[in-house]
Amino acid sequence: MNYELANTGIINPAILRRYLQYLRLERSYTANTLDAYLKDLQKLLNFYADEGIDFRKVTLKDLDCFAKTLQDLGIGPRSVARILSGVRSFYRFLTLEKEVETDPTELLESPKIGKHLPEVLSLPEIDAIEAAIDQSKPEGVRDLAIVEVLFSCGLRISELCNLKISELYLEDGYIRVHGKGRKERLVPIGDTAIQRLRNWFVVRQGISVKPGEEDFVFISLRRGKHLSRISLFVYIKDYAQKAGIRKNISPHTFRHSFATQLLEGGANLRAIQAMLGHEDIGTTEIYMHIDKSHLRQEILEHHPRNIKKQTTDDGQL
Repeated sequence: MNYELANTGIINPAILRRYLQYLRLERSYTANTLDAYLKDLQKLLNFYADEGIDFRKVTLKDLDCFAKTLQDLGIGPRSVARILSGVRSFYRFLTLEKEVETDPTELLESPKIGKHLPEVLSLPEIDAIEAAIDQSKPEGVRDLAIVEVLFSCGLRISELCNLKISELYLEDGYIRVHGKGRKERLVPIGDTAIQRLRNWFVVRQGISVKPGEEDFVFISLRRGKHLSRISLFVYIKDYAQKAGIRKNISPHTFRHSFATQLLEGGANLRAIQAMLGHEDIGTTEIYMHIDKSHLRQEILEHHPRNIKKQTTDDGQL
């Protein structure tokens, strides 16, 4: 962990220690995330030191200059956006602590980043992957449940690996998920996924489970321990290959597909945001990979001008 930030002399070390505590306890950030935030903050403090800027009197113009300095150093747009995100976090903290009167980052803009449209699977492709799973084998029953839960609930791979039996409310149609920053959310689960889980639990009863692993939903048949991210990645790749799918997919692809199918089915973007566990609606929008032909068809079918024209045409017939 980087604790040498006070060497710039710009900020009292006690403030930095409180900020670190804020990130750790209130934001629940991991050690790696804390280290990244502090390293990015070091860049800001070095800039203040070089320019003779008082952190309490910093202006939006100063921060824009800082952003342009980062770009001049050859730092890419995505990295600059990440650094500025840390700057906003720092000044939100300073505002809460009454160290500054107003937050100078409120109007601070990040550089434009081209949104990467993630790979998604169609329903026939998901059906093909499930069909490639040999359900006559115990691991096949488990893996079919894994694929169905990934697609039906939009879970991150880490959330699926850590899913607990005690946090399944199948009678009510919900599961409790622990997401990023240790945040919990309730996610609806459909009837098909519920049935796949129940089929797996029948098989699971015959497996010797290691002490301390009893509450995990998905476990290794040989080791009796909960599955790792790497294992899941290998399984999904293998089934996709058997299904003849040439797309570059991973367990996370099912999360993209889940969001896309919901959006195309008419779900509200805010509802999708809640189910995915995103703090920022902008993150959810990255998942919204809509086929332009689908969007055009929706407009043709539902826009009032088109509906009127279709009625007129039908009347002429």
